[in-house]
Amino acid sequence: MPRKARDERLDNRTVRLKLAPRAEPYWRNIQEGRAIGYRRLAGGKAGTWIARHYDPAEGRRYEAMGAADDMLDADGTRTLTFGQAQDKAREWFRQIERDAGRVVEPLTVKHAMADYLEDYVIRGGKALPDLKRTVNAHILPALGDQLVSDLTFAVLRSWHQKLAAAPARLRTKVKAKKANVRQAETVDAKRARRASANRVLTVLKAALSLTYREGRVPSDDAWRRVAPFPKVDAARVRYLTDPEAVRLVNACPGDFRKLVTAALLTGSRYGELVALRAGDLDAGAAVLHIREAKAGKPRAVPLTDDAARFFAAETVGKARTALVLSREDNGAWGKSHQSRPLRDACTAAKIAPVVSFHILRHTFASRLATRNVPMAVIAAALGNTEAMCARHYAHLSPGYVADTIRQYAGGMGIVPPAANVMTLQPKAAG
Repeated sequence: MPRKARDERLDNRTVRLKLAPRAEPYWRNIQEGRAIGYRRLAGGKAGTWIARHYDPAEGRRYEAMGAADDMLDADGTRTLTFGQAQDKAREWFRQIERDAGRVVEPLTVKHAMADYLEDYVIRGGKALPDLKRTVNAHILPALGDQLVSDLTFAVLRSWHQKLAAAPARLRTKVKAKKANVRQAETVDAKRARRASANRVLTVLKAALSLTYREGRVPSDDAWRRVAPFPKVDAARVRYLTDPEAVRLVNACPGDFRKLVTAALLTGSRYGELVALRAGDLDAGAAVLHIREAKAGKPRAVPLTDDAARFFAAETVGKARTALVLSREDNGAWGKSHQSRPLRDACTAAKIAPVVSFHILRHTFASRLATRNVPMAVIAAALGNTEAMCARHYAHLSPGYVADTIRQYAGGMGIVPPAANVMTLQPKAAG
């Protein structure tokens, strides 16, 4: 059965009797276009329950459900509690749909996720494949068949906690008999699993909240109260030192070496690099234009002398529409084509633990931070917010925190200026 709506005014008979008598019922929406109302009568009489149905084509309809249990205990037929009135109203709503020849499919989490994915595409979301993987791997197996109206705080909190305790899912061969996983044994690994669980929770909440905003469920209380794990997003950023970066590049095969080099020189994502066209390079201004960014907002990456020479060599003689970085057979790099060659190169270069392609982006940003480049500049180059860059890289910048405090804190006027005061140096011994 669908979870019943709660309303402090209507659930309790004592509270109901304190409501002002009026002709217009006190309405409580229980579904899109459907509501249950309580009409408070004058003269100390028991109130009545009324259902309201709205259809854009047919307008509003009203139906008396029965007397409220203001004076008499509910019998489930003529005298009803708020919950019983909702059950009777829902049956009336279903009869209206049946009479109209419509069958209303119960709203499951699976349906809610499908609607959310569709809405995500309409809004211009750029990470649809990643979002689908998250939904299919972590949400649908556990919750997909449950009715959204049946979800409870306890169910969702338990799911969130189990998700954090589950081992990390690794890439598994198609014909493998069981999934390839890695247990979280270290403190940092457990933190990472909780952070991952929080990200999945965010997706689920967004989808369920969409159904609530559309009026398809009566309450968002069940998932709104599920809190994410605190203090799990402050991970130490892994990046390569310059010697490690050189060893890695030297260990890569020819076509992949160019891809890794481009990532280390620009901090661009794998998907951004493999989509680059020769026309995206402005050699005169030494700028690389990233037109297909993850967030959907194009950006310009200023190139160092090394980077400018590298991209000039990779684009010379190519048509503006030609790929800058392609495979040896001139084909395009595809999804996940970087994983295995990068793992092999890390092993050959003796880089442990093995790094992902995203660590090359962190390496670019970390090198800038250690050279005291302002966070705003790093953020512009990466296409991130300054706040996000500060969270990941500020600790690497020797003067970032101190300089920011001195720049913005200002004076309070509580310390008088040091006029005619000289600080004496201690006298040298001997």
